[in-house]
Amino acid sequence: MKQYDKLIFELSKSGRRGYSLPQSSHTEYSLEELPSFARRSEEPLLPEVSEFDVVRHFTNLSNKNFGLDTGFYPLGSCTMKYNPKINEDMSNLEGFTAIHPLQPAESMQGALELYYNLQRSLAELTGLSEFTLNPFAGAHGELTGLMVMRQYHAKRGDTRRTRVIVPDSAHGTNPASAAVCGLEIVEVKSTARGTIDVDDLKPLLDDTIAGIMMTNPNTLGIFESEIPEIARLVHEAGGLLYYDGANLNPMLGKCRPGDMGFDIMHINLHKTFSTPHGGGGPGSGPVGVRAGLEAYLPNPHVSKLADGSYTIDEGTDSLGSISGFIGNFGVMVKAYTYILSLGKENVKNVGPMASLNANYIKEQLKDCYELPISGVCKHEFVFDGLKDKSTGVTTLDVAKRLLDYGYHAPTIYFPLLFHQAIMIEPTETESKETLDEFIEVMRKVAKEATEDPDTVKTAPHTTLVGRLDETTAARKPILNYRDLIAQ
Repeated sequence: MKQYDKLIFELSKSGRRGYSLPQSSHTEYSLEELPSFARRSEEPLLPEVSEFDVVRHFTNLSNKNFGLDTGFYPLGSCTMKYNPKINEDMSNLEGFTAIHPLQPAESMQGALELYYNLQRSLAELTGLSEFTLNPFAGAHGELTGLMVMRQYHAKRGDTRRTRVIVPDSAHGTNPASAAVCGLEIVEVKSTARGTIDVDDLKPLLDDTIAGIMMTNPNTLGIFESEIPEIARLVHEAGGLLYYDGANLNPMLGKCRPGDMGFDIMHINLHKTFSTPHGGGGPGSGPVGVRAGLEAYLPNPHVSKLADGSYTIDEGTDSLGSISGFIGNFGVMVKAYTYILSLGKENVKNVGPMASLNANYIKEQLKDCYELPISGVCKHEFVFDGLKDKSTGVTTLDVAKRLLDYGYHAPTIYFPLLFHQAIMIEPTETESKETLDEFIEVMRKVAKEATEDPDTVKTAPHTTLVGRLDETTAARKPILNYRDLIAQ
């Protein structure tokens, strides 16, 4: 093992330090000691390493990571798109990084103008009336949108509406968000085409239904063509339509959720609008509403005054506060930069290019991977494992083998509609050359699965860590370095 493949604690040598602090010049001030209950009873166990060792260690770890700047990332359902570097430059401007959320609104007019303009841009792109940028992530946006739904029914005195309809193909966060919001989940089945079964929906609609959550295109990458009928049925029953914006990317510039009849939606700003996604954040899940629901959005809210200035206000009918201040501002700067960089003339190309890339891969691989739903998809599609399953090579095996060829694996075993699901989403920025290389490798793995299945079943072979015992890792995780060293 090389020195910098070791844990940082293994590099520790007694007496080494990675920092030095100057003597305080404020000796005239006496500092009160911490109260006894706040003090440690013993010294913390920390590694003793030089600054040079720390820098080399973490730089070496970073070089082992895989990301969009490293290679093709076909992770379905998550829209892991390229993040233009100009986004980072803009978010690091001193005028944005040096402000504080508690300073007066008149002293941060530029930041509030950006916030307001982003609200209006998202409203225009989605066909809705107003947005809040306060939620910290997509799931947080889902929860906020459902809280708006509950607030709407509560203000009307319609307290019986405590159930929300969720398709069986939905993202897992949909039923989870509904449950956290205190709503009962009612499942609606999908047709053989993967779209909502309208006949199964009809008997579910009564005066207890608060609304329905939908993703369009759905998790299979299929456009829900029955949206007008679904909107009519749900609205006539007194419910609202909620749009999960996780798959908004292929819709950009072509159609808008508001025009389809949706009342509430969230946007994964960190997916659709190219701000970094993954690694725990930061994220942003703006929530938009149709006309008539604006008053229920969370406080605070950025508004534009008649004199052209901007202010932060709070509404009396709001559902309340759902986050600290007004969300992850740095993420908003990046998203707004992306929108301005594309402009109206180019944002309309995002959806078609994403859909073209997905359909290209699908058509090139459907002879060796099982395609359960034929026809044109949108931004992503799902295979049901290998077409030839005779050697017992599974979707997990294919995903592990892809690592040997330098690709991040697609999403696997989701959605649950297919036993050996492989979900692939290339996004709009990948070139034909990149797609062709990926297709060639996928075909090679399919051939290996038939001619040399053991190689695929025991992959990966070239990564720093080989195949793990995933069952043991889940049931008996090693959560600290002491347990690892003890082994």
